[in-house]
Amino acid sequence: MTTRIDRRELAARIAADIPEGSYANLGIGAPTLVSDYLPADAEIVLHTENGMLGMGPAPETGRIDPDLVNAGKLPVTALPGAAYFHHADSFGMMRGGHLDVCVLGAFQVSERGDLANWSTGEPGAIPAVGGAMDLAIGAKQVFVMTDLLTKQGVSKLVSACTYPLTGVGCVTRVYTDHAVFDVTPGGFAVRELFGDNTVAELATLTGLALTDATGIPAAEGA
Repeated sequence: MTTRIDRRELAARIAADIPEGSYANLGIGAPTLVSDYLPADAEIVLHTENGMLGMGPAPETGRIDPDLVNAGKLPVTALPGAAYFHHADSFGMMRGGHLDVCVLGAFQVSERGDLANWSTGEPGAIPAVGGAMDLAIGAKQVFVMTDLLTKQGVSKLVSACTYPLTGVGCVTRVYTDHAVFDVTPGGFAVRELFGDNTVAELATLTGLALTDATGIPAAEGA
């Protein structure tokens, strides 16, 4: 029985939901994989918080430019028309509401759309919220890319976050290895199931009351 998809499959699924004409930011970690699956003929402009518009997919082996990196210090490519600018200008774009979509990882997402993705609160943990808080409150839509469960089998979808928050009520949609969830006024709604998962089984895994939205057309722009 297949109940999960891998990260590359999930990245491709997210890429398909980024609308044509969007300015988008891909967070550090797994979200960077999304750039490899954006349609070549789609006009989607990728922004990096270290100061670039027009980021392309990862470079081929042997064609890495060590001066061309994203915010996670991973090598990237530049598409024709790419622009470079000061770090402060980049954050001005993020905070000013100029990004249509951002994709972030998460430790927890609450039913209200609260996001915790920078610290588990462990003693001695390095405080490093970084640009995630600016992206979370500045982007028009916040997509989260994460495994549904921790390595210990604990749900990352929760009734209320217990970790330090990155943003309040900011998450639009959560893409997990088990299913896609929309954040609604009534809590999480299952938008799409992967493999043999059912809404009832996911409710058991998460301990949450879930709405079945798999047969309901998504709202315009969602």
